[in-house]
Amino acid sequence: MTPIGFTNHVSNLEKDATELDVRGGPAAADSPVFERITGREVVLTPRRFADDVGSTLEQDLTVRRYLPGAHRRMVGAWCFLDYYGPTVIREGVGMQVPPHPHCGLQTISWLVSGEIRHTDSVGSEATVRPGQLALMTAGQGIAHAERSPGTRPPILHGAQLWVALPDAVRDAQPSFEHLLEPPKLEVDGATVTLILGSLEGTAVPARVYSPLVGADIDLPGNGRSTLALTADWEHAILVMRGSVSIGSQLLGIGEMAYLGCGRTELQLESELGARVLLIGGAPFTEELLMWWNFVARSHEEIVAARQDWTSGVRFGTVEDSSGRLPAPPIPPVRLKPRGRSI
Repeated sequence: MTPIGFTNHVSNLEKDATELDVRGGPAAADSPVFERITGREVVLTPRRFADDVGSTLEQDLTVRRYLPGAHRRMVGAWCFLDYYGPTVIREGVGMQVPPHPHCGLQTISWLVSGEIRHTDSVGSEATVRPGQLALMTAGQGIAHAERSPGTRPPILHGAQLWVALPDAVRDAQPSFEHLLEPPKLEVDGATVTLILGSLEGTAVPARVYSPLVGADIDLPGNGRSTLALTADWEHAILVMRGSVSIGSQLLGIGEMAYLGCGRTELQLESELGARVLLIGGAPFTEELLMWWNFVARSHEEIVAARQDWTSGVRFGTVEDSSGRLPAPPIPPVRLKPRGRSI
């Protein structure tokens, strides 16, 4: 796979935002399956972005987006997954994302390489490094900015993920949690770092609102590891380094597979070593509407969130030297919430 460029880390910077279709594709598979998910490259056109924020970026920045996709739009409550890098940022400005809003979701920053400086409207400041959890609960509304430090590692490589908040808690107070040392497990020779939720009887001490799991699995060469899974959860796996076999199926770097429900265990094998991202959880049954950086339930909520951001209310203020990211125009059609089934 050709390395792809870095992006906004936990944000959607597309300037002509359309509704993100999160119907979930087919209903969650009741039995184990192996369904390849083809990520699509999303170009975030920083030349246009530079007009608004004064950036000096000289090339398009792209990510590979796996969720939401054309056929599989959610895995449990996980509703958004971008994978980026490895990208050399030794020179230039690196990642420079000005203040922008979120609501109705949690964002997860997970780095394999590099550093990101996070600031937000509830007063949080943190430098996020590989192996550390940066979990932001947007709830009723939060704004944040993310930037590459002036002195930084030369490679940026990682993933950005969103978790949809259930209706009962989606207006919760916003917060930010920075966990320096998430739990690590040794499972049949593999090193498993828990990102969020629970696995193998161990839970991450961070706030979650749905039954789920996120894990970074480092498998050595000639390694074989079997992980215990929750049978009524659905799962998916993304390869971030090397290649891994699941039964007779081989996945290479940047490839993702949906595994369905019904698995009590997951056996991974790698001849040369691999690093994979595992996500899963109880199938999310509520209808959602995703547009730009908002997760909502109706067209009116999206319009209100955009207006609140434009008018400077609700999302707070981020201490940042640049201007705020402007919201794109609402599409000239009524946005509709959708369930998991097509």
